[in-house]
Amino acid sequence: MAGTRFWDALGPRVREALRASAAPVVIRPGAFLMREHTRASQVFVLRTGAVKIWVDRDGQIAILDVLGPGDLVGEVEAADGGIRHANAEAMTRVEALVLPAARFRGVLDAHPGTVWAVAAVLAERLRDSNELRVAHFPDDPGRRLAGRLLRLAERFGTPVKEERPDGAPVEGVHVQVPISQQDLGRWAGMGRRKVAQILAAEPLRDGLTVARNAIVVRSAEALRRLAGDD
Repeated sequence: MAGTRFWDALGPRVREALRASAAPVVIRPGAFLMREHTRASQVFVLRTGAVKIWVDRDGQIAILDVLGPGDLVGEVEAADGGIRHANAEAMTRVEALVLPAARFRGVLDAHPGTVWAVAAVLAERLRDSNELRVAHFPDDPGRRLAGRLLRLAERFGTPVKEERPDGAPVEGVHVQVPISQQDLGRWAGMGRRKVAQILAAEPLRDGLTVARNAIVVRSAEALRRLAGDD
């Protein structure tokens, strides 16, 4: 189930304070908002686009999340002043508000209730991490993959209507995010071959298409059942 975005949880006065304190930036696809193991102290509020959060462990890539409009990047380091724990890479053209961590904390201090919006972000990410961990015991790769696909549909999906071969209308969701089967595997904790096997089998075979630059979900219900959300 989709959580509340950081920006959506803010009141009008706090949004205006952030706009006044931040600078608008445009980030090209493939550019980094932050890099792992650095101490750059900036916070980004995403306005458009998709950002991949990932880590490299001895040459093995693991994707931790894919963030979109309204999401917050860099809040953990802003809170504890620590070293960046992951890379944040633009998957598409991204527009964001960026401000120094100290200034971000200043806005929170001036609007005390706003800290709960940050707490909600952290709680959602902890819950998501726990759900992914639970799906490993017993190992359930289909559930993990379906959960990642649902998250993409909730964050980036646009309703579309298609026609089946018999002419009957089908309502679906179009996700315009360039994520490969390999990256889906890196996010869901499995290899690309396993991702391909799950996508080609029931119940996803006829309800989902993963192309190079987009995903079309024709049956969100099938995804929810596989993810255990029904």
